[in-house]
Amino acid sequence: MSNEESPRNGERTGDEPVDAPPPARQEASGRQRLLAGLWPPRVSRAQLIVALLLFVLGLGLAIQVRSNSDNSALRGARQEDLVRILDEVDDRTQRLEDEKQRLDAQRTELENSSDQAEEARKQTLEKERQLGILAGTVAAHGPGITLTIDDPGGAVAADMLLDAIQELRAAGAEAIEVNGVRVVANTYFAGDGGDIQVDGKKIEAPYEFKVIGKPQDLEPALNIPGGVVQTLEKEQATAVVERSEDIVVDALRPAKQPDYARSSSQ
Repeated sequence: MSNEESPRNGERTGDEPVDAPPPARQEASGRQRLLAGLWPPRVSRAQLIVALLLFVLGLGLAIQVRSNSDNSALRGARQEDLVRILDEVDDRTQRLEDEKQRLDAQRTELENSSDQAEEARKQTLEKERQLGILAGTVAAHGPGITLTIDDPGGAVAADMLLDAIQELRAAGAEAIEVNGVRVVANTYFAGDGGDIQVDGKKIEAPYEFKVIGKPQDLEPALNIPGGVVQTLEKEQATAVVERSEDIVVDALRPAKQPDYARSSSQ
């Protein structure tokens, strides 16, 4: 026998290669290191600031895109339509500014009046009168216009008269009467040419609109390009607008008691 001793069971000789760990163990160890590097997240302050700025930038871009989409309808509008829209916006802005100044003046009067209770009573009566005019329960007079529509061919339909009402309201009309019928918030027009009804009452041409408001605003609103007057002329009807310093609107609507609504004031 050789003088060299044979290796014991389980021992390695110095010249034998060391076995590598099993592949499955290496894969599991790599996955664990990856997860350990990702979680829990380690975010620096600079990274948070950059993320916040990117979020704000994205939100701003989204809002800008939506705004551009909303204005797409105006891009395709005709020039006369754009002029009309701009004039209506300017008129409404001016009316709101006038209303604000009036309310500020009322507040100042209440604050400076020696008899605030009497001043409040006067303002309440004035408000009641104004609401009565809007509701059609009291007569009114003031500057305005008269619109007379003659329809010899019976081509003027109810929707054309309703368009005239809407244009007048947008221009600041405060009281309107059509052929003896007071126009209020729930007024409706029905029927075809030659057979038109206003709130169930039949009216016949010529259709006469008595309108109280600022004549300088009411007349241009009807005569704008593509507006009420031009539309009626296309139907072989004639529309005449006359300004007046004193228009009387005395057709009244009955005051109705609501069936269900009650005042919430104590």
